[in-house]
Amino acid sequence: MSKKAASEGEGDKKSKGKLGLILVAVGMLAVGGGGAFALFATGVIGGGKAEVKEDNRPKLVRKGEADPFMPKQEGGEGEGGGSEEAEGDGGDPYRTAYYTFTDDFTSNLKESDALLQLSLACSTRYDGRVLQWIKKHELAIRSALLAIMADTPEDDIYTIEGKGRLQKRMTDAINRVLLQKEGFGGVDNVYFRNFIIQ
Repeated sequence: MSKKAASEGEGDKKSKGKLGLILVAVGMLAVGGGGAFALFATGVIGGGKAEVKEDNRPKLVRKGEADPFMPKQEGGEGEGGGSEEAEGDGGDPYRTAYYTFTDDFTSNLKESDALLQLSLACSTRYDGRVLQWIKKHELAIRSALLAIMADTPEDDIYTIEGKGRLQKRMTDAINRVLLQKEGFGGVDNVYFRNFIIQ
């Protein structure tokens, strides 16, 4: 019986030894894995941190802030005589910049013999890149606006509500063109400088 008891004692020692060895191995893996994760997270290993892409979209410009993208005024309407614009304290906290389209827009109206002739301007509260893009893509914008005019019923242009809907559709059309061409719209509104129905 003493041989049997001795062999059982050895079996217990072997299983305890194996269990201890397994626990040590698991502990070392946990410590090593944690250390590797810490080194990876801090950028010591793993090729560094992923580059963060800079947000290069136009920004809203607060009143009184400089806009490095604002196009230079060439003269004519809106010329300030070289002095800076005065901003009011109240109202919208953001500066509004305007773009006046160079030529008038003339189109027939939907299912009508009437002609509509418009002089247009639009506004943005974003930096001058939006104005640059409007000028750059004026031909595509002009085409989209003429299509909107040609799809406008004559009855719409005689009411304030109808003119408001036309303004909204034109604003949306400009933003669609800018979004397609530059990835950003930014036009807040369209304004009628002249509105002639013939």
